Amino acid sequence: MMWRPESGCGPHCVPGGDDTAPRAVQAVRICAAAAVLVSGLIIVPIGRGAAVRWVARHLLAALGVTVKRHGLAPRPGSLLVANHVSWIDVLALLTVTPLSLVAKKEVGGWPGVGAMARALGVIFIDRERPKLLPDAVGAVAARLRSGRTVAVFPEGTTSCGTRPGRFRPAMFQAAVDAAAPVVPITLRYATPAASFVGDETLWQSVRRVAALRELTVTLTTSPALRPEPGCGRRSLARAAQASSGLPAARFGLAA
Repeated sequence: MMWRPESGCGPHCVPGGDDTAPRAVQAVRICAAAAVLVSGLIIVPIGRGAAVRWVARHLLAALGVTVKRHGLAPRPGSLLVANHVSWIDVLALLTVTPLSLVAKKEVGGWPGVGAMARALGVIFIDRERPKLLPDAVGAVAARLRSGRTVAVFPEGTTSCGTRPGRFRPAMFQAAVDAAAPVVPITLRYATPAASFVGDETLWQSVRRVAALRELTVTLTTSPALRPEPGCGRRSLARAAQASSGLPAARFGLAA
């Protein structure tokens, strides 16, 4: 049995037409990103979290990606929940605060990135074995209880950003169990060219991003939602997804 949340997005969501950088600049960006990844393979096992944040910042800079932030930095021990548009999302979140990540098992096989993810202790979800999902939820709850911040993408898959999917409630159970605050973060890109959708490979997506003249991603941090006694994961998921437009109290949560 396989559990794979589906997105309605595909190649048609990336129409093209963006201003592109000169080919020489594109080549320099790819080479610089490769150099950062190779450096990361060496320093991440030693420096752990601080090294990962260094890699994230320098990878974004190498590819010409600018990150803008709005809102307060989340407190340690929070569950960060964000919409999912691109592989860039993870790098952008790592510039906000030290955190642990939840990712699909396939990420562990990505060249360079997978090795660093394993060294960092990323919690992988095997979508071909949904019966193991409670184990992943328990691992997230344990890290939250220890005071570590954990980031998840509750849509379960990427979209182009204009049609976000529903927040699935499973990982919100970790926040309920650990009595941890939930901090919604919204990621918005200046162009859909940043989207990682359809059947394209990671390499194809990286090349498209590197080809853009410029790319800006804006992270907006909403106020933390704190589960009240008796709060369920489904109401917490609805509140997190709607936090930018509806008051948290409507869902029985203390902001």
